[in-house]
Amino acid sequence: MSETSVSRAPPSHAPTIDHRASKPLVLDHLPAAWSPSNLRPSLPIGVALLSVLIAISGVVVLVAGSLFLLNTYFGTVVPTSLLIVRSVDPLGAGILVLVGAVLLSVANALWAQERWALWTTVAVLFAALAYSFFTASITVLFLLFLLLFIYLLTVRRYFY
Repeated sequence: MSETSVSRAPPSHAPTIDHRASKPLVLDHLPAAWSPSNLRPSLPIGVALLSVLIAISGVVVLVAGSLFLLNTYFGTVVPTSLLIVRSVDPLGAGILVLVGAVLLSVANALWAQERWALWTTVAVLFAALAYSFFTASITVLFLLFLLLFIYLLTVRRYFY
């Protein structure tokens, strides 16, 4: 076959390239460039409920410690009938304030579906289950903790 009889034209699906043009090559058949999306998995209702319960308990513990510290250092600012805890020393009240703040931050992170909050909650539930099991106090609370533990392990794919 002679070289003149063979057509050097590109196949019909290939883009034509003009080597003399100074414009960049634009291809119409390529997919759009990938960019990360802001898709968040929906918050499971059980995690939302657990987050609200943890936040409520965090507020109660924080207020209890704060009220006791107010009465300790500023006199009877709050009537003693409103104190949630009465027989604690200032160090214990400070620890209550710290624990309340930690509970609020964990509740906030659970609501935002952060993975560290999930594993923190799972670890606390596991410790509570182990304590209840080894002290032979298997009660309704033990079963509730066990259900929460299993539930959190099943919804872990919703956290990132």
